[in-house]
Amino acid sequence: MALAVVQDLRTARGTPTPEALEDFETDVLAGFVLARASAGLTDGTIQGDVEHLEKVRDWFGRPLWEMEPPDADAYFGKAIRDASPSLRAGRAGAISTFFDFLELRHRAELHQLTGRLVECPLDEMNRPRASVAPQLRIPPSGDEIEQLFTGWRDDLATCRKFAPVARNYTVARLSADIGLRINEARMLDLDDVRWELGRFGKLNVRFGKGSRRSGPKQRMVPLINGADRSLRWYVEDVWGHFGFDPAVPGASLFPSERPMGSSRAGTEVFRTALAKATANHLPAWAGKITPHVLRHFCASQLYLSGMDLIAVQELLGHTWIATTMRYIHVHRTHIEDAWTAAHQRAETQWKGLTR
Repeated sequence: MALAVVQDLRTARGTPTPEALEDFETDVLAGFVLARASAGLTDGTIQGDVEHLEKVRDWFGRPLWEMEPPDADAYFGKAIRDASPSLRAGRAGAISTFFDFLELRHRAELHQLTGRLVECPLDEMNRPRASVAPQLRIPPSGDEIEQLFTGWRDDLATCRKFAPVARNYTVARLSADIGLRINEARMLDLDDVRWELGRFGKLNVRFGKGSRRSGPKQRMVPLINGADRSLRWYVEDVWGHFGFDPAVPGASLFPSERPMGSSRAGTEVFRTALAKATANHLPAWAGKITPHVLRHFCASQLYLSGMDLIAVQELLGHTWIATTMRYIHVHRTHIEDAWTAAHQRAETQWKGLTR
């Protein structure tokens, strides 16, 4: 009895042409983009990863699946050694994610085509440290923020375009009152305002920021701290000025004033409006207040008013309590006041024991 000939899958099926490899590389990258979109990542996150991969590919000069640890050593140890820690960490994260994709989707196909085994060139020895020292964003005081928004409100009576100015004002208020991220606000629909939930109503934040490239993280945000009043005024008195039909599914809560193109206002519109309002009404902070600074202000004010850290963490959508702690900026005497209060409590307890 003759034995059947069995093909050894560990050997490559001939040498592919350069054109075939180029087409395959293009298809793999397109598949990577589609897979990340399917996971729910925002277009900005996906585009950032693709740009990282393209930069590495330009330096390497060959398909990325040919990269080996010595190549990664040379790239991170020489080519971008002096780059910022955030850029190095972002580029390393994109490479790791891309090789995970190759391992899961194209391992057998790559081996048959090239004879190579998929193996990430980054390991524990050469992986850039992902921890980046956070930027300290000390927010203005409560009085200063109130000055900013009071001046901004006064602008509504004289501005040329009432609806866009009121929209931008409301988005900034949500950042200061409940710590909403700028992209979280941009992606809200009118139906995401749930007045019937809780004591004040809630926002269904469907595109919260996920940790470690995990994709959007949904959460319900209560409209506390006056956010319910600001949002109800906007929905009842402002939203209709944009001319959209509220009955249409997916109607944006903060729409663009332009009838053509995207129906959602862009994040840069909100950032620019906040910068302009700051320059006009709080000039000492011109160029320093961003939507993220308003998130720090929100966390600090809520903590100082008595809200515990766990509640602040849940409101802001942080995965780790350590992240929330970096958002808390207390008054100069807060530690001294806490120390004095602790001693007063101890003194009271000892008095009860000695009687």
